[in-house]
Amino acid sequence: MSTTHYEQLKDIIKIYLPDDVSVDQITKQSHLINELNINSANLVDVVLDVEDAFDITIEDDEIEQMDTVESALQIIESKLAE
Repeated sequence: MSTTHYEQLKDIIKIYLPDDVSVDQITKQSHLINELNINSANLVDVVLDVEDAFDITIEDDEIEQMDTVESALQIIESKLAE
């Protein structure tokens, strides 16, 4: 997995973090909703920003699989490889 993609994804996620979660808490194992406290509305925004940033389209069933930072990265990487 590309470190650059990881950093780009972190930059996108940190915009939507609630006040009680710091960007330092984002790891590849972080669960977007349970650990980073990103609500479902903001999760949609994260997906839209990821699509724009990486110039990819993420399908609904793939959004459901994006529960951790690492799973989001895997989807991004596979889309970029297509």
